[in-house]
Amino acid sequence: MEFWKVGQKYLVRCVTHYQVGELVSVNDKEIVLENASWVADTGRFHDALANGEMSEVEPFTGPVLVNRGAIVDATIWNHDLPTQQK
Repeated sequence: MEFWKVGQKYLVRCVTHYQVGELVSVNDKEIVLENASWVADTGRFHDALANGEMSEVEPFTGPVLVNRGAIVDATIWNHDLPTQQK
């Protein structure tokens, strides 16, 4: 089963913080997310996954490249992507 699917939204935990966005490109070294945000604070993690509410979000102004070597884990994001700074 291939986990990464272009067009799918993901919450990606990296070695420092999280990114959430829509996958537009994937290769063996990196992924590219659009409509992405840096998530400084998810709040209660399960609550963020269950209802899409996060405590502190900073939207990017363009695509973001994430090095796959920095990814700790990732999950499908079944919510609208955040578009406002919070």
